[in-house]
Amino acid sequence: MAAPQRSVRCIVLTWVALHITTTEAVDRSNFKTCEQSAFCKRQRNVKPENSPYRALLNSLDVTRESVKLQLINEVNKVPLLLEVYGLRGNMTRIKINELNPLQPRYEVRDVLVREPPTVPLTVVGKDEDSVELSFENKLYKVIITSKPFRMDIMTGNELLLSINSRGLMVFEHLRKRKDSYTEKISNTVGSMWNKIKNVFISEEKEEENVENQEVKGESEAADEEAQAEKPEDTNSQKENEEKEDEAGMWEETFKTHTDSKPNGPSSVGLDFSLPGFEHVYGIPEHADNLKLKTTEGGDPYRLYNLDVFQYEIFNPMALYGAVPLLLAHNLRRTLGIFWLNAAETWVDISSNTAGKTLFGKMLDYVQGANEIPQTDVRWISESGIIDVFLLLGPSPFDVFKQYTSLTGTQALPPLFAISYHQCRWNYNDEDDVRTVDAGFDEHDIPYDVIWLDIEHTDGKRYFTWDPNKFPNPKEMLQNLASKKRKMVSIVDPHIKIDSGYKIHTTIQSRNFYIKTKDGNDYEGWCWPGSAGYPDFTNPEMRSWWASMFAYDQYEGSMDNLYTWNDMNEPSVFNGPEVTMHKDAVHMGGFEHRDVHNLYALYVQMATSDGQIQRSGGTERPFVLTRGFFAGSQRYGAVWTGDNSAEWDHLKVSVPMCLSLALAGISFCGADVGGFFKHPSPELLVRWYQAGAYQPFFRAHAHLDTPRREPWLFGDDNKLIIRTAIRERYSLLPFWYTLFYHAYRTGEPVMRAMWVQFPDDMNTFSLDDQYMLGDALLVRPVMEPSVRGIQVYLPGKGQVWYNVHSHQRHTGPQNLYEPVTIGTIPVYQRGGTVIARKERVRRSSSCMQDDPYTLYVALNGQNTAQGDLFIDDGHTFNFEKKNEYIYKKFNFVNNSLTSSTDPVGHYKTAAWIERIVILGARKPATVTIKLPDGTESNLNFEYNTETSVLTIRKPAVNIAAEWSLYIR
Repeated sequence: MAAPQRSVRCIVLTWVALHITTTEAVDRSNFKTCEQSAFCKRQRNVKPENSPYRALLNSLDVTRESVKLQLINEVNKVPLLLEVYGLRGNMTRIKINELNPLQPRYEVRDVLVREPPTVPLTVVGKDEDSVELSFENKLYKVIITSKPFRMDIMTGNELLLSINSRGLMVFEHLRKRKDSYTEKISNTVGSMWNKIKNVFISEEKEEENVENQEVKGESEAADEEAQAEKPEDTNSQKENEEKEDEAGMWEETFKTHTDSKPNGPSSVGLDFSLPGFEHVYGIPEHADNLKLKTTEGGDPYRLYNLDVFQYEIFNPMALYGAVPLLLAHNLRRTLGIFWLNAAETWVDISSNTAGKTLFGKMLDYVQGANEIPQTDVRWISESGIIDVFLLLGPSPFDVFKQYTSLTGTQALPPLFAISYHQCRWNYNDEDDVRTVDAGFDEHDIPYDVIWLDIEHTDGKRYFTWDPNKFPNPKEMLQNLASKKRKMVSIVDPHIKIDSGYKIHTTIQSRNFYIKTKDGNDYEGWCWPGSAGYPDFTNPEMRSWWASMFAYDQYEGSMDNLYTWNDMNEPSVFNGPEVTMHKDAVHMGGFEHRDVHNLYALYVQMATSDGQIQRSGGTERPFVLTRGFFAGSQRYGAVWTGDNSAEWDHLKVSVPMCLSLALAGISFCGADVGGFFKHPSPELLVRWYQAGAYQPFFRAHAHLDTPRREPWLFGDDNKLIIRTAIRERYSLLPFWYTLFYHAYRTGEPVMRAMWVQFPDDMNTFSLDDQYMLGDALLVRPVMEPSVRGIQVYLPGKGQVWYNVHSHQRHTGPQNLYEPVTIGTIPVYQRGGTVIARKERVRRSSSCMQDDPYTLYVALNGQNTAQGDLFIDDGHTFNFEKKNEYIYKKFNFVNNSLTSSTDPVGHYKTAAWIERIVILGARKPATVTIKLPDGTESNLNFEYNTETSVLTIRKPAVNIAAEWSLYIR
């Protein structure tokens, strides 16, 4: 491909300069609105009315696996195939595709962990207008109505949701473009043929009386086709013909970029109505509130992976990742809609209660208004097929289990990965790395990982090191390893076009680059300048990429070097919307428009596989990605991208991570301090306090910002930051156990309040506080210069303990909590047990055999339960060899019992040095009994003011089984 013209170079260099130096917010004109996206505009112009689609019930085909029938668009006569599946675990799958497409339409690959197991669908009723199906032992019913086509999902007499009830389904068929002459001939022939059919049909009707209803239906369909030439239909037919050349159907221009559409418009859209639901969540990634807003009068939420630096907040613009999963929740049930489509997607949300105040809703109730609250959701994608999973709950945790049974659970990260990470763009050289590493030791601040951004490479050639700044990478890594610390280096998917660069020449020689529509290697501009983009949809390309992480391929790498995949949306500085042209071509002839949102997932997948392979399948990987899709949770962590050092960006990090957690991605965090701009000391301190209680905990900063290591803001602020980081390290056993549960069951680590308290309406819109597991409630301070904040403590009769003061509170209540610059309100829920390690050292690996402290928080019934997962913290042996310890702690009748999962086995020197019981009564004696019958008295202290009992040195191995008696 020829080098870009001078004007293009200027545009690209200007964009890069802005990316590096700007302090302004994102230029929204670089990114499309729905009005500027031809397919979104076209579909959104379809208003609620009678749908042109009809289900041909006489085509019904029922097998043990599925129910299939044809749909017909009565305007253009294009037949579609509807497939309905009952899935094990209260799920339904619905697929709609062209019956005879011009060429295969793209169906998303590699996202589902397996083909989901089905349950039989049974026809339990049928008449001329509808068919009724049942599944899951008749717990659920699917009613398909013929004309207009509609589907309803019911349980008993309760309507859960309806499909196409507003008639907004649109399925644009693939077609060949006709020139005007050919089109006229075709229209003339078509007109003559319709007239001939009219004659034959009229004669046929005179000769025989059709009595059979199914035959009658077929005849009516033919008759309706024959009516196309009637005068009253001429205008609508003409309009449909003219739509063949409507703007944006065969090619689309945005600014200076034009994408061709060789097979014409191919978008799909479908509406879902959710009666009884006012609160919907999910569809990350957006810098917005947790509860999704209605989109009437504005743009829909957009799902299209884009490089949006210094993004705006509280709007529906697309960001770096896309998970097309929406959850709906009310007091009785939680539902999920998983729209499996990797093309650009817009989600419209409307509600019949939108705009009504709480008073207005109460007035409706008093006046006896019988309108049921309802939320309507409309999905619109540019290409592909309709492939949607309906997750029927009924509880939030049922929906999490259902979704992760499809797309996989969060990978269990190595222990170091959930510790503290230090990063900036860029640590300059090996001396800089050494100095920063020593600074943490000097100031007694723990950390596990130091990061290197793009400047560490040799001219932005990934898998290389700058020979002047990083001449001895192994020596640098060995120095970190001696302190049990790690490094992460960046490896981006844009490859510098350079005949002397083996990564490029190998990809080129193996024909692994994405192609242009003309068959040439696609080239765009990114950090290295002119760059090629590997086709990660190709399994052979992914396998080769993975092999490049081998120690003999990635020179200078060691087993303590891990990976950061950035710019993998993919980012193309001189491309439309700073990404790839949609008519670029991937393996199998599919266009980039079909697979765009999958690209980042494939990059992270191949990188993760590479780390596993380099260890011979022994070590767990760690890969951070900026772009993501459904299923990305299987491969590592996500962060919220190029945020700013502003209070609102700190605040929005909470709902952003909560939304990701609802969509299966628990390993989420935001750049502590903000990537752009320079935080005030107060903002930085508050961000460290908040980040210490988010799953991924990394400080990061822009190239243009002053240095931000924790000790550079004065001794007072350093001590507060150190305290926050040390709190994170003391809670690592708790965090690690939460991630183990996320891996096993799909339940989120960081949880929206309504997830844990689904029957408390006061939690439904809360997104400035959250739960960690079921045990800790966190309310970060996210406003400047405050002396106190409001915290909502939910649960009727639920006991809560401030983890710092141990003060006891009872819910439900709105609590005013006084704060200082050194405090963050965190509460342990009564009825839980949390394990901590309070001997904090320089890195998590140094704490491997350190003793535990158990915090037992009693509820109103004086009971508590908790658990603890322990393994080596870095290998797959917990899974392959059952090398783990899984403990359960149960406090009841003034006795604390420790039991162990008999399957797991793992030796550790760690022991229990302290047990702290919150809400206890003062005892006379405390004794511990071991399985061999040995009993001994233990020393204890009791604080009358806080009702805290501290039992010192039980001195039992953490793996042992024992019982503690308080008398």
